[in-house]
Amino acid sequence: MSHSIPVLDFGSQTAQLIVRRVRELGVYSELLPHDVSEEQVRALNPLGVILSGGPASVYEPDAPQMPAWLPNSGLPVLGICYGMQLISYALGGVVLSPEDREFGPADVALTGEHPLFANTPLNQMVWMSHGDRIDALPPGFRTLASNPSTPFAAMGDDERRWYGVQFHPEVVHTVHGKPILANFLHTICGADSSWQPANFVADAVERVREKVGEEGRVICALSGGVDSAVAALIIHRAIGERLTCVFVDNGLLRLGEAEQVIATFREHFHIPLIAVDARDEFLSALENVADPEQKRKIIGEKFIRIFEREARALNGAQFLAQGTLYPDVIESSAPDRKKGVTIKTHHNVGGLPADMQMQLVEPLRYMFKDEVRAAGLELGLPEEWVWRHPFPGPGLAVRIIGPVSWPRLETLRRADAIFLEELRAAGFYRATQQAFAVLLPVQSVGVMGDGRTYADTIAIRAITTEDYMTADWARLPYDLLARVSSRIVNEISGVNRVVYDISSKPPATIEWE
Repeated sequence: MSHSIPVLDFGSQTAQLIVRRVRELGVYSELLPHDVSEEQVRALNPLGVILSGGPASVYEPDAPQMPAWLPNSGLPVLGICYGMQLISYALGGVVLSPEDREFGPADVALTGEHPLFANTPLNQMVWMSHGDRIDALPPGFRTLASNPSTPFAAMGDDERRWYGVQFHPEVVHTVHGKPILANFLHTICGADSSWQPANFVADAVERVREKVGEEGRVICALSGGVDSAVAALIIHRAIGERLTCVFVDNGLLRLGEAEQVIATFREHFHIPLIAVDARDEFLSALENVADPEQKRKIIGEKFIRIFEREARALNGAQFLAQGTLYPDVIESSAPDRKKGVTIKTHHNVGGLPADMQMQLVEPLRYMFKDEVRAAGLELGLPEEWVWRHPFPGPGLAVRIIGPVSWPRLETLRRADAIFLEELRAAGFYRATQQAFAVLLPVQSVGVMGDGRTYADTIAIRAITTEDYMTADWARLPYDLLARVSSRIVNEISGVNRVVYDISSKPPATIEWE
């Protein structure tokens, strides 16, 4: 890339969302550890730096601190929430922990016109999410915005080109957040808008070649989704026939999915593919396991052991490729996110065994779903693959609440297939970004054929989202929901009730487990 605006990660749940917004504005960005070296940052040709929010207080003994090299770097800086407090603390201001907290929408008033807020109104709605706040500005800074609860809602030192906002411009609830970020990137830092997601492909190919070397062999964990498919195509472009894809049928897949993946990948992509029937292995390992974190760890380790076994059969493939994405990393609080809070362990990140024998190759690790889709189109991936809804690596195991068994899997598979079939028929599949059924550990009384039933409950969920970091429930037509409910209850024995999940993310996650 010709230049970038990296984001230093202080543990915020929306840290990757800042990166996404920067990329949306045509500037390349990566999320880097808060204690990253200056050499690593300079390697990205930075025109400025953004400091993310985070859950800590600047006065905590182990609170993440600003890199020592940053104040003398000459780079413009934008601190967001904790990042702003850290600027104040490090440069001589005062940060307090008042009893009053500020979470949710808030109005702020600008103190006047300023380049950081160009083309935005003097009074605007923002999203606050903080406990601590600034009580006195550091020398050289002035107030740019305030409200009664937060007298220093934004601050700036124009000579140094350092700025801070107590609110979160990266979230959609801050109405003018994107223009504020654009002003920092283009006006203050002088960045152009030349980066596009498709540019990522060539860079990813080079990174794979560098990591794997001239003789390394890779096996790619192929799930049938767009992420692993794009990862496989990038790696195949980088190393050719030294890549072998491995598809594991773990018994936790959707209806007909194993057959579809094997046929499509062999016939369309012409990349060597090994199909492994491991249904009995997974179901045996998951027997009587109800805890979702334990499920994920069991599934993650079982996948790795199978891939290690296949690698040995392939004369010792040293690398394992996965289609890991940014949201997987942030929710799992992976090792490269030192201050993140674990929301749930994704089987391909935090669920990996510590004694894994192969090295990971993850060309999509810092990409968002829409960027992966753009890369997939650039690589010639068919549109029906590019626009498939995400399917979790642990599969239906995390859509069955409680222990997993083959009869419960078959019930859920059929319910899920009915929901997706009706969604497509009504023209709502592309209008939603993820949709699925969940089998609950709840039975309830019903009446069917004039007789009493006591049967299972299916929940159905459909969401709309831009980035999968936040999501809202899809407002599907009542008639569509009625058809889905009627078909599930009438076509699947042992189910007498269907409910629709109307939870957003946050507070809920997209998957139930």
